[in-house]
Amino acid sequence: MSFPLIPDGVYPSVYDIDSEALARQGITLLLADLDNTLAKYGQPEPDPALLAWKEDLAAAGVDLFLLSNSRKPRRAEHFARALGIPFLGHAGKPKSGGYLRAMEQMGRTSAQTAMVGDQIFTDILGAKRTGVLALMVEPIQLAGNPGRYLRYAVEEPFRALGRRRTRKE
Repeated sequence: MSFPLIPDGVYPSVYDIDSEALARQGITLLLADLDNTLAKYGQPEPDPALLAWKEDLAAAGVDLFLLSNSRKPRRAEHFARALGIPFLGHAGKPKSGGYLRAMEQMGRTSAQTAMVGDQIFTDILGAKRTGVLALMVEPIQLAGNPGRYLRYAVEEPFRALGRRRTRKE
């Protein structure tokens, strides 16, 4: 296993992740973080671009699954239902339990699964610990929480190493 804090790829946004490339790698399940990955913090509904991206994934045979640590009990559920995908809230990332429950629910193995998120110490570390492909996106929006600036600054060396691994397909 490679160093658990280095993503397997880093992308500007989820829209830069090629669904066909995932399918060619045998990925049929894409676990996705919610806040700052699929939507801005507090954004109540998926936007049209996200709905279209989800359809592109489905057309390639890749199911999208929301895996969130959101502390707001209904946020993940509401967003996932609006997007028409299964979800698991309070996932406990970076612990592997949430990842394993999601894969079991969907009938997939770690070799068939990828995770996309915006944070090294939750999304990427959890994916690596669980043996799934770890994809990272740049955060949608940093404004609002000074702690986020510090966290993302600490993560930057790992992001930089992950950018080197990103496949150009």
